[in-house]
Amino acid sequence: MCDNNSTIKLSKNPVLHGRSKHFDVRFHFLRELVRDETVELRYCGTKNQVADIMTKGLSLEAFCMLREELGVCDVSGAEDK
Repeated sequence: MCDNNSTIKLSKNPVLHGRSKHFDVRFHFLRELVRDETVELRYCGTKNQVADIMTKGLSLEAFCMLREELGVCDVSGAEDK
């Protein structure tokens, strides 16, 4: 899942020009995986990026939504045993 349409398009159409010629080996490896249909890159809007819960400061609403997407439950009301 990726929130960058340009990256997805570039992985499907390997046009090299001044802005993409510096990409390193990792990107070319990803391009090969897409070409060989080993992986499929799909667009995921910025608000739905589950990884953001680990990398960004979020509003409580966004945090709770992403926490639910991860399958992590809220135990703040649970009794201690």
